[in-house]
Parts: sequence; structure tokens; C-alpha cells
Amino acid sequence: MTSKHAVTELLIDWRSGDAAALESLTPLVYEELRRLARRYMQAEGPGHTLQATGLVNEVFLQLADADVSWQDRAHFFALAARLMRRILIDHARGKNSAKRGAGRKPETLIENHISFADESSADLLLLDEALDRLSRFDALKSDIVVLHYFGGLTYDETGAALDISAATVHRQLRIAKAWLLHELQDD
Repeated sequence: MTSKHAVTELLIDWRSGDAAALESLTPLVYEELRRLARRYMQAEGPGHTLQATGLVNEVFLQLADADVSWQDRAHFFALAARLMRRILIDHARGKNSAKRGAGRKPETLIENHISFADESSADLLLLDEALDRLSRFDALKSDIVVLHYFGGLTYDETGAALDISAATVHRQLRIAKAWLLHELQDD
């Protein structure tokens, strides 16, 4: 049994009330959650008061308490990615409640990385606002960006989580990147 299938089976068992499944699941998903958290935290810059381990712990606590009908591994990590983004955005809002973008412009949005000239919580807030606007305009494109870039899911995993093909993920992601670049340049 591959780890992807093991995770899916343990998620289903956990949802069915098997408490031991959570204990078996934790070591299988914890390192992947830490990888996602480190990826998020890289954009935060030095001196950030929230650490990757703390972010993972907070996400894991929220996932453990969530009343979710887990479909599979991709669904689990999709939700984890959304939670991480939300926790960091809430943290950034608290930290920068009096600040705004300070005139910073995004440099580029490229495959598997979002890079800003001066990466900061303010930049993360600008990106979050742009993603919220995209979500109101086209929720599917916003979900694809969050799952692929922030969640680190492959095209196949993103497609599985959203019940679309990998080819559709690729097409929609190209359009979403162009839209976000335009929006961020206007900000």
C-alpha cells in the first residue's frame, strides 16, 4: 500500500470514528505539513513571530477538530493549505493593521513560486486581497492558485481535489496567473 493510499484509508477510518487511525495518520502527514508551512514561511521573511512548527501545530489542531468527510489525501492537504493561508493572513492583518502595501510592487508570479520585491506581511495581504477578488470573479481559479502554489499540490492532485482534469488545472492556472499579475501591478 502506497503512502497516498495509506493516508486516504486512514482519513476515512478516522472519519468513521477510529481514534487509532489519527495516531497512525499523524506521522504520515506531519512532514508534508511542515514542508507546506516552511514554504509559506519563506515568503514571510526574517523575524516573523510565527514559526513553521507553530503553524503546523495550529493547522493540525484545527484539522483534528474539523467535522469533514475526508475524500482522500489531496482533499486533506487542500484543506490544510487553505487553513495555513488563513492563519498567516490573520496573523499578517494583526501585525499590519495600521500599514498598507507601502508602494511595493510584485516582481513575478512563476511556476511554484510567488516572489515579491520586498516580501512581507503587507505583500501577503495584497496577494490575499487579489485572491479574494479573483474568488468573487472566478472561485475555481482562486482555488486552483491556492491549492497549487500555496498548498504545493500537483496539477493531478489539484484536479482531484476540485474534481477537474489536470489539463483544466493547467489552463485555468495560466489565466489566473495573468489576472493576478494585472491586479497586483495595479495595487
